[in-house]
Amino acid sequence: MVNHPDHADNLIALRRIEGQIRGIQKMIERREYCVDILNQIHAAISALARVEDKILARHFEGCVTNAMQGKSVSEKKRKLEEVLQLIHQFRKV
Repeated sequence: MVNHPDHADNLIALRRIEGQIRGIQKMIERREYCVDILNQIHAAISALARVEDKILARHFEGCVTNAMQGKSVSEKKRKLEEVLQLIHQFRKV
């Protein structure tokens, strides 16, 4: 069984982001000012990026570090390929 890191500490932030999204929906329903809606969207995107950063850092600190310290050459190669794929995927955004 694979032991994945615990990301439960991000749930509070994700619930807050969920509330932000619902707030944005209400702003749109109320036909609020475009710039105000855009500011709220940007705030939600920024908050989600902070969660992403925390999870990525934990992945490097735990999963990737453990693979690099292990003896399996194939596991090291697989983790490096995984990291490169993430970088490639994130650059598309």
